[in-house]
Amino acid sequence: MTELQHKQNTPPFDEILIREYLLDNPSFFARFPELLTGMRIPHQERGTVSLVERQQSALRTQVQQLEEEITALMTMATRNEQIYMFNNALSLKLLECEGIGELRQVLSNELKQQFNFSHVRLISVHEVDSELAHIWQKRLNQGYYFGRLTQSESKRLFGAEVGSVALSRLSKSCGQVIFAIAISDPTHFQPDMDHLLLDQIKQLLDHLVPKC
Repeated sequence: MTELQHKQNTPPFDEILIREYLLDNPSFFARFPELLTGMRIPHQERGTVSLVERQQSALRTQVQQLEEEITALMTMATRNEQIYMFNNALSLKLLECEGIGELRQVLSNELKQQFNFSHVRLISVHEVDSELAHIWQKRLNQGYYFGRLTQSESKRLFGAEVGSVALSRLSKSCGQVIFAIAISDPTHFQPDMDHLLLDQIKQLLDHLVPKC
């Protein structure tokens, strides 16, 4: 680029100073309203538009984003409320169980009916069972596991291949026990999903299992 071209492409003013002045003086365009319609701004889809049109477009985009965020928050709030109500009802049923066998049955029936899970199990891990011990150490070193299992892991935990799973280990007072849920959909349980449902049920099981 020649020196002449460089001078032609360099604005004869400090753009940063103009930006700061406009931010500090929001009434500037109120004093010079003809600038609002006279200024033309590049637009990716419509070529060039006036400043007012560009502002309106930006505001519409912001409103749409806010509406989407509100919808997402409302959906999450509804989901959390449903989980809370379900867990309340489940807690009452589990508290009435007599023995670990009945507790396992009620837990499985309720979760399958409510969420269409294919398998729900409480699995005791014994040191002599090397495969379960390996799952305990490999998958549950953080206390939880969400995602997919190998074929051998699926068959050892559930007796069949499954899509995706949510695993949790109960507290030490329960011994080495895995609370395991599976569903046929391989994308349902993901590593980054929240623990709300599992947390609440796990806390209840931590309290009930040692007493059974």
